Amino acid sequence: MNGRTILYTGAAGGLGLETSVLLIERGATVIAVDNDPAKVVALESAAAGAGPGKLIVSTTDLSDLAAYRAELDRLIAETGGIDVIINNAAIYPAKPFEQFSIEEHQHVQRINVDAGIVAVQAALPGMRARGFGRIVNVSSITISGGWENLSPYVASKAALIGLTRAWAREFGGWGITVNAIAPGAFPTDAEKIHPDPEGYDRMVLDAQSIKRRGNAGDIAHAIAFFTADEAGFITGQTLHVNGGWVMA
Repeated sequence: MNGRTILYTGAAGGLGLETSVLLIERGATVIAVDNDPAKVVALESAAAGAGPGKLIVSTTDLSDLAAYRAELDRLIAETGGIDVIINNAAIYPAKPFEQFSIEEHQHVQRINVDAGIVAVQAALPGMRARGFGRIVNVSSITISGGWENLSPYVASKAALIGLTRAWAREFGGWGITVNAIAPGAFPTDAEKIHPDPEGYDRMVLDAQSIKRRGNAGDIAHAIAFFTADEAGFITGQTLHVNGGWVMA
């Protein structure tokens, strides 16, 4: 990854921090977009001395798409261009479908999907000019069904699969690949929405073929694979990283 510049949203989160550090260790400049102060501090601490790459932090609010585009334009001018995009940031409000207002649906869509569209629009001209690009969209096991009260989140994660395939077809001629990761159930802050943590943990292990909980390294290495030069003939695919819970 030497010389590559990577835009990574949600880079300081439960699944993001370890991926960011791995990519920095492999020589990439990681632009970490995250506005959780405590998590940003933890990422900065973990990345310190990880080299040979480096960390750039942006605390832009992804729900403000105009401000995000302006920030991306500034970062592209500063770094010389973005080679890799990892659209990972997401919010996941939970309640019955009929209790969500249309504005709440749209807010989830804006952060989980539209911010990714803005990033690709900003970086695409540079990727085309260089004849290289990697886009990784982070979807979710929830698109397979089986989870209630998450309809805006599930809709947003399914939209990322559709965009993965559409972009893969449209951008392939310029040497740009587009793939998706669909993580299973990982012990991150997202699981705090479940009222019975121990019961949920048992349910996950019963459902998985592999009888351990996933960890951030499982996702980090999957993302690193898709971003590498060696994955240049793989595009439009969704990799399910879920311990054999859902097989597709």
